[in-house]
Amino acid sequence: MDSKTKTILFIVLGLILFAGAIYIVSATAPTTGIPGDTTTYDNDSVDENFKFIKNLGVWFMLMMVAFLMMFIRKFEWSVALATLLVAATSFIGYLAIQEFIFGAVWDQALMIRGVICSITVVIAIGVFLGTIKMWQYLLAGLLFAPVYALVEWFIGNQVLFGSLTTDPGGSILVHMCAAYFGLGVALAIREKKAFDEPMYTSTHSVSFVWLASMILWVFWPAFVTALLPPEQVFWGTMTCYMAGLGSIISAYAVCQAVEKKVNPLVYTYAMLAGPVAIGSPLLSVSPWGALLIGVMAGIISALCFIYLNPWLCGKLGILDVMGVHNLHGVGGLFGAIVAAIVIGSFTNVVSAIVVMVGTLIAGFIAGIILKLTRGVMTDEIMDDSNDFIKNEQPA
Repeated sequence: MDSKTKTILFIVLGLILFAGAIYIVSATAPTTGIPGDTTTYDNDSVDENFKFIKNLGVWFMLMMVAFLMMFIRKFEWSVALATLLVAATSFIGYLAIQEFIFGAVWDQALMIRGVICSITVVIAIGVFLGTIKMWQYLLAGLLFAPVYALVEWFIGNQVLFGSLTTDPGGSILVHMCAAYFGLGVALAIREKKAFDEPMYTSTHSVSFVWLASMILWVFWPAFVTALLPPEQVFWGTMTCYMAGLGSIISAYAVCQAVEKKVNPLVYTYAMLAGPVAIGSPLLSVSPWGALLIGVMAGIISALCFIYLNPWLCGKLGILDVMGVHNLHGVGGLFGAIVAAIVIGSFTNVVSAIVVMVGTLIAGFIAGIILKLTRGVMTDEIMDDSNDFIKNEQPA
């Protein structure tokens, strides 16, 4: 191990010990406000304007997820179109379910919930992206909407061990739901040709991923605090950023220690593991506790990309195209476990297991439907040549 790697690992270890020590002696976050904050929020119009801005912020993040997946040189346009199609039908389907089945009234909060549903399925398609035909992303969005609505209802209403699930930032609802629904679909489709796709990149295509990852990191607090009351937003923003800073450092340290250089398709994903994991314990930890969570999440996610992903894909016989499980599945589960430890309740762990199993099954059923309606895939695997009119100069 060279001196540079040793230095980086020493810094990460120091961060873990420092954050852990501070976390142990510090108070956890208040659930009703900021210490010393006497501000009152009783203006409905201010709250609506606040939610309007959050609504736009989450939509912006949804589109950035597409750029996060644009690293395959000959598949960039397809990623953009697939994102738009699946987002449209999932949003419409979710709002229809909420209005006509649950009797929900249209307001800013409902629209935020709808776009969170859409961003969840946009993450989910990253598992099987490029293995179905373009029109089927419309169908995938429609199939996902009732699954998400059921998971949302379960997390928000089922009392286990005398308490509800603690998941204000969506570690379980968004990230685990996305990862395991996507894996279920991939297990049903089992497209072996995906393993033969070299997935060549270019500096240009990977630059999209860098840009998206950095912008998503900045906007992530808008996502995890989207449905929180105003007095809790600051605390959620603070813990989210601290967790994100932790994973920025630890993911880099793992890349250096294991591979001696940074693989941008590992780092740009694993650096977001802190914001993913902090979703469940968002309001239940101090800033230093959030930093510790982020450091650990970055380590776990980067190691999963490097070691777990090849092993798991080989065992399951599927290719997780965008490595969704290594960031969202593992990171979401880690966040759920941390929240269970912090609040002293097994509710989060049980809920995480139920969501994992339930969305795997639902995704598998959706995958069967997609496979039956797909027809024969010839040269369309991760190649957008058949879907677009192009006028490029020959190489």
